[in-house]
Amino acid sequence: MIARRITRRYFYIKLLKMKIFCLVIATVILSTSAFSQKQSFDVVSYSTPKGWQQQQNEGGLQLSITDKKTGGYALAVITKARASTATANENFITDWDKLVKSTVQVNGEPEMQEPTIENGWDIISGCANYTDGGNTGMATLLTATGGGQMVSVVLMTNAKQYQNDLLALINSLELSKASQYKVNINSSSAGQSNTAAVVGLWCVYILETTGYYSNGQPQYTGGYLRKEYSFNPDGTYIFRNKQWLTKSKDILFIYENGTYTVNGNQITLSPKNGKGQFWSKTSSTKEWGKLLKSSEYKLEKVTYSFEIIDDPAYGHSIKLKPGKPTQRDGGKFNAPNDTYEFRYKNRGELGSLIDNPPGFKN
Repeated sequence: MIARRITRRYFYIKLLKMKIFCLVIATVILSTSAFSQKQSFDVVSYSTPKGWQQQQNEGGLQLSITDKKTGGYALAVITKARASTATANENFITDWDKLVKSTVQVNGEPEMQEPTIENGWDIISGCANYTDGGNTGMATLLTATGGGQMVSVVLMTNAKQYQNDLLALINSLELSKASQYKVNINSSSAGQSNTAAVVGLWCVYILETTGYYSNGQPQYTGGYLRKEYSFNPDGTYIFRNKQWLTKSKDILFIYENGTYTVNGNQITLSPKNGKGQFWSKTSSTKEWGKLLKSSEYKLEKVTYSFEIIDDPAYGHSIKLKPGKPTQRDGGKFNAPNDTYEFRYKNRGELGSLIDNPPGFKN
């Protein structure tokens, strides 16, 4: 645990600057404290500032205070730990959209702080100014990812009068040690059990970066590369690949369907239909332009060795090992001496992030 004291005067001065405030959040969020009346909610323990109200529901705990005369307020939301196969960065992006941007109008992208690791948790934090009606304030999100699960803490305030309360709350927060899960590899079960093991949506979602870093965080362009397999219980599959990259003029879209069979730790994909297309871009990464041309797409039957892996560092995933480059998976991404293998994470009930082009028919 990090043991660090921050004086009220220090916090009073630095809270006026968003960047420093974020740094305070990032460095003391897991600090031990001497505050009394420690309480626990799921994997997080905390001390409630005097006069604050608590409200608990199935999804989390909210601590808040409001000055009815001035309209000033401050609140903190602590979520329950939930299963996650995503990376720490992906979890932050998801919860920033869900817990912050969906609540208030954020003025710009969050200013990120140096990631830290505490008690088995990967901690990522960032903050930004926001507008809420006629009020302006500051929102901070901290996400902790570890042991195949994640938890988030959101802080919002539009008033300087609650800065000391926020400091007390921040200093009191502690995370219990992340559950330690051993990597579980299932590659030897035969027949029906292994067929059931591969059923689901398996994805590789990569955000395009500029190659530069700021405060230890990669700088993203807004572009992305998304590939996914959907293995259905009836023995059919769908493969899709969408690439919206700033380095490419057009959007690439690939679609393939067919059947698969499982024999022990081997899976054979036999494609029936496939197509590749290039589409023009609009000003939005979420929109399709016009169909420009269709590309040649080779249907390739491939047998892979595979493993189903439960890894707290990567989540529930499938590793496909064809031993060569494939039309679907691409070339070798590993070091020159490594074997060809491609790892896809299970999306569970989150669903696909790939949308089909306008007028597309399977």
